[in-house]
Amino acid sequence: MQVAVRELKAHLSRFLSHAQTGESIEVTSHNQLIARIVGVPIGTAEGLREPIAQGALSWSVRKPALQPPLELAAKGTPISQMVLEDRG
Repeated sequence: MQVAVRELKAHLSRFLSHAQTGESIEVTSHNQLIARIVGVPIGTAEGLREPIAQGALSWSVRKPALQPPLELAAKGTPISQMVLEDRG
């Protein structure tokens, strides 16, 4: 089933009920597909539901704290320089 963003916003509960029964909802904006909603049937213990129920995972409703990016060693020739040299 395809639905425009405006219609999805107006009738979200209805479309989520359809998704929960197994129907795939394709969301469009200006006739372009932008998302697909696939429901998780009631009673399903797939994905993250089981680890959350067992206490192995939790969600604090905040963004995850990520590790800082690795600093690259300044050894060797930068790729940009190699490309310029290769072009002659």
